[in-house]
Amino acid sequence: MSQPRTRVLVVDDEPSVLLEISGALKRHYDVVTAQSAEEAESILAKERIDLLLTDLRLPGNDGLHLLESAKTVSPDLPVVIMSGHGTIEEAVRATRMGAADFVEKPFGPDRLNVTVERALELKALKRENESLRSLAGRADEMVGESHAMEQIRAEVAKVARSEAKVLITGESGAGKELVARAIHRQSARARGPFEKLNCAALPKDLVESELFGYEKGAFTGAAQMKRGRLEAADLGTLFLDEVGDMSLDTQAKFLRAIETGEIERLGGTRTIQVDARIVAATNKNLTEEIQAGRFREDLFYRLSVVPIHVQPLRARREDIPLLIRHFMEGFGHEHGRPRRKLEPEAIERLTRYSWPGNVRELKNLIERLLIMSEGESIGVREVEQALPARTEEEPVSEIRAARDRAERDAILTTLRQCSWNVTEAAKRLGMDRGYLHRKIKRYGLVRDAQGA
Repeated sequence: MSQPRTRVLVVDDEPSVLLEISGALKRHYDVVTAQSAEEAESILAKERIDLLLTDLRLPGNDGLHLLESAKTVSPDLPVVIMSGHGTIEEAVRATRMGAADFVEKPFGPDRLNVTVERALELKALKRENESLRSLAGRADEMVGESHAMEQIRAEVAKVARSEAKVLITGESGAGKELVARAIHRQSARARGPFEKLNCAALPKDLVESELFGYEKGAFTGAAQMKRGRLEAADLGTLFLDEVGDMSLDTQAKFLRAIETGEIERLGGTRTIQVDARIVAATNKNLTEEIQAGRFREDLFYRLSVVPIHVQPLRARREDIPLLIRHFMEGFGHEHGRPRRKLEPEAIERLTRYSWPGNVRELKNLIERLLIMSEGESIGVREVEQALPARTEEEPVSEIRAARDRAERDAILTTLRQCSWNVTEAAKRLGMDRGYLHRKIKRYGLVRDAQGA
């Protein structure tokens, strides 16, 4: 992954000033110039710019107006205001509007380079701090010591070192996003952005505009240009959650984007280069979706270079006590509650529950228990009241979990041996074809490169 040169946009209405500043900066940066705020806004809408250096006094809209519009398009863009006649009030206003610095003309090349370096370093520090805050809150959320969790950690460690696309499968609430974030955190792109788009959370016709962005006037309501998630994830990772809910039209455009590394915003004609690692997730059986004509087979193979399956919580019950302790401590700090504990009988009751909503359901229930219950400990009575009525329970059994793992491995091995011919695999396994399909869906099995 090559690092592109930093691009600086310099805005001044005097050609001699533009020439002087460009000459001082071009040794270390790619420099783009404009002589008005309107010209600069057009460049910002079309090109990747890493820093804006603008004069305060400009014909037409001034530098403060340009600062405001630039921050609307790209909130984390560092902006340095230059002025030969600036006042303290203007400097204060620029700073409050988000300017990284306010410098007075004239200045020499050394001062100019120091100012630009400092503004870029400030941007890098802000991004790193945001990343560290995010990681501090999430780094230990892949909680568990079960065989399934250890296997996922090992898979994450291997795949994170590569640029391979990853398809994470598993039931809703099982922790697929945490796996995606762990891959990003351990990759060479960790200092870059982590962008997320949930394809199931938006109407299908809006997923495309969120993914690729749009130009001003591209459709009713598009009052200004907006960069899409693919652009925002440049030099980082894009996590596409519930990718199985993406429309076929958007799938076709997305396939082309990940094959070429190029996109066009809706309503635009300019090709934009993007370099984002794709990690996708789904709770659907994409093999069945392909057979039903709802998902493109070629896109499936592009996304599932490395498949990772997240087991449901009921298949790794030994992790439940650890998760309970983790959530109790986290929510205790968040809500300012004194240290509490669950009585052993309460933990045992929670361990027996089937958790159809997986880790998300457990997390929400622990937060509710912590807020609503009184006393130093939480007993089985409070747990019974918090659990849904007539909950389905399954016996706590290491033998059952081991049997499920063995069955899953046997089915996957046979499918690979049969090149994913389900009819042939069902014959070898002595199963009805429909029953095998249900097992494939239950275990979230997907066809990978070995079975292609």
